[in-house]
Amino acid sequence: MLVHAVYFWLKDDLSDDDRRTFTELIQTLKTIEDVEAGYLGPPADTDRPVIDRSYSYAEVLIFKDRAAHDRYQVHPTHRHFVNRCASFWTRVVIYDSLG
Repeated sequence: MLVHAVYFWLKDDLSDDDRRTFTELIQTLKTIEDVEAGYLGPPADTDRPVIDRSYSYAEVLIFKDRAAHDRYQVHPTHRHFVNRCASFWTRVVIYDSLG
């Protein structure tokens, strides 16, 4: 199993339409056939010194293996999301781990 965790820092001055587009398009990533499970959303309101809540939105996707992850990266739905929404964020951090 491969866990793909992506954290987005969205621009502060995004319009409501741009935020809606981002939210709608990121949801489509869960529909890609190689995604076994997907969890998407803003930071929880938990608050402890070790928690980083500075990001705007998180995406955690589960893949069967590296090959599934690699197919996802070039899938047209993923490419459309990146091409359409890349201008919406100032920073992205990705953590891939084996499970």
